[in-house]
Amino acid sequence: MKLIIASNNKHKIYEIKNILGGRFEEILSLGEAGIDHETVEDGKTFMENALKKAREIAEISGCAALADDSGITAHALGDKPGIYSARFSGGHGNDADNNALLLKLLSDKEDKGAHYTCAMALVYPDGRTVTAEGYMYGTITPDARGERGFGYDPIFIADGESRTVAEMTDEEKNAISHRGRALALLLEKI
Repeated sequence: MKLIIASNNKHKIYEIKNILGGRFEEILSLGEAGIDHETVEDGKTFMENALKKAREIAEISGCAALADDSGITAHALGDKPGIYSARFSGGHGNDADNNALLLKLLSDKEDKGAHYTCAMALVYPDGRTVTAEGYMYGTITPDARGERGFGYDPIFIADGESRTVAEMTDEEKNAISHRGRALALLLEKI
C-alpha cells in the first residue's frame, strides 16, 4: 500500500520514514507524490489539525494519508506555544527565533517543565481513520545545545536524559520521542 505523508517538512518526513521502515510498499512526501497543497491548520487541538491534513490528502491523492501535528508546551506559560509551536515567534518554521522567544519567556520562571505532543492521523481513501497521540516530557534548558533534530530539540532535555534531544542520535530520539511513540501506538492499531 502507498502512503502519502501530508507534509513537506523534511525533518518530519525523515523521522516518519525512518520509524515506519518497511511497513508500507511506498512512502512519499507531498512533494514526492507531486501534490502541491497546504492545509489551513485552524483546529483548536493537535488532533483536529492532524485529522484535517490527513483527510484532505487522502481525498486529493486517493491513497492512504498520514499526518501529524505536533509541538511543545511550556507548563509555566499556560501551555504555550502548543499548536502554535512552528509559528510562535511570528514567522512559520523559524527554529532559532522560536527557541529564543521561548527561552526569553521562561527566563524568569522557576518551572521549566515542558512536553512535546504529537497527534498522528492515518486516513484511508474509504474514510477509515486511525489516530494516536504520543508525548515526551522534560525540561527546557537555559541555552541551546546540539546540532541534530529540529524545532525546539536544542533546548529540550527529555526526562531521564542529560543531553538535549538535539544531542541524541536519530535512533535514540526516535525511541523516546513523541512522534516515535505516536507512530508506535498507531502501528499497534492498524
